Amino acid sequence: MDCLFCKIVAGKIPSYKVYEDERFYAFLDIYPCSEGHTVVLPKKHHGRFTDMSQKDAADLFSTVNKISKVVEKNLGLEGMNIGINNGEIAGQTVPHVHVHIIPRRKGDGEGNMHTIVELHPSTDNLEELAESIRNSFD
Repeated sequence: MDCLFCKIVAGKIPSYKVYEDERFYAFLDIYPCSEGHTVVLPKKHHGRFTDMSQKDAADLFSTVNKISKVVEKNLGLEGMNIGINNGEIAGQTVPHVHVHIIPRRKGDGEGNMHTIVELHPSTDNLEELAESIRNSFD
């Protein structure tokens, strides 16, 4: 497999590992958005978050929660952004599921997740959109 993150997990490419267990691996991003920017991923290859089972996704976020608490305490943070780029159009540059933990500090611009996309679509159809999504669950 030619996956960058699979190679990191296998030890074929060095990383600044901060956490590892049987199923998950976390390391410092080498192109960080801020000091302590951490990437958490499952060792098992999944191309996109929506390819994962609900159990695997829940376990991933349980691990992200654990690591986030340690990063927050260690760096004395007041906040952080935690997120996934799911698919190339959303900025996913490595096709292996991974979660970004991005430490935030006062004075760093203090933007939120809404600042990622500048497009602000109409809200005229929120009732219909919510109903459509609600009715699509199995």
